[in-house]
Amino acid sequence: MEKQYVIDDIALKDTWRLFHIMAEFVEGFENLSDIHPAVSIFGSSRCKEGDLLYTRTYNLSRLLAKNGFNIITGGGGGVMEAANRGAADEGAKSVGINIELPFEQKPNPYTNVKLHFRYFFVRKVMFIKYAVAYIVLPGGFGTLDECFEAITLIQTKKIKPFPVILVDSSYWSRVVAWIKEELLTNGMVTKEDTNIFKVMDEPEEIVEYLKKFVIL
Repeated sequence: MEKQYVIDDIALKDTWRLFHIMAEFVEGFENLSDIHPAVSIFGSSRCKEGDLLYTRTYNLSRLLAKNGFNIITGGGGGVMEAANRGAADEGAKSVGINIELPFEQKPNPYTNVKLHFRYFFVRKVMFIKYAVAYIVLPGGFGTLDECFEAITLIQTKKIKPFPVILVDSSYWSRVVAWIKEELLTNGMVTKEDTNIFKVMDEPEEIVEYLKKFVIL
């Protein structure tokens, strides 16, 4: 009898969790339906104002906003803060999709569209669904996760292809070399797969590249 009670309790928690998940999807869909065209920007949460990466992100985001793009980030610090700040300073929609974490993630003050999620997979849907491109700056495991998930979804044709831009060739060069020397050489991916992403450095070059793919 006690065992049956435990099973029922777990099932009940999962049922209510499902409603919470649905509520997060609804909140995202309702708040992000009018942000087109938007670019999702990813990168380290650990850089600070004054760091080269922070400044570089701010300048890129501001130039994107000046050219008609809204900005989506994870809403935290570092690269996310710099990107939201650049968008807000230029008067664009500055979206922060925050996530509950036991460390690191605190909302930055530069978002004018704020969302707060408990579930990573719901948050990831928002990044993908409402972005016309991914811009990936230097970062850690979370950044790599978002980057390769987008590449995988494009590779498997689960989403329509869009630009995935890795910013800073000095940072990404060894990753790209490993992909070509190990994955491509050993038949794990195709030459076409390696064309899904592009490595770029200059903000002006990035903006002009995006404008070729997006109707503003």
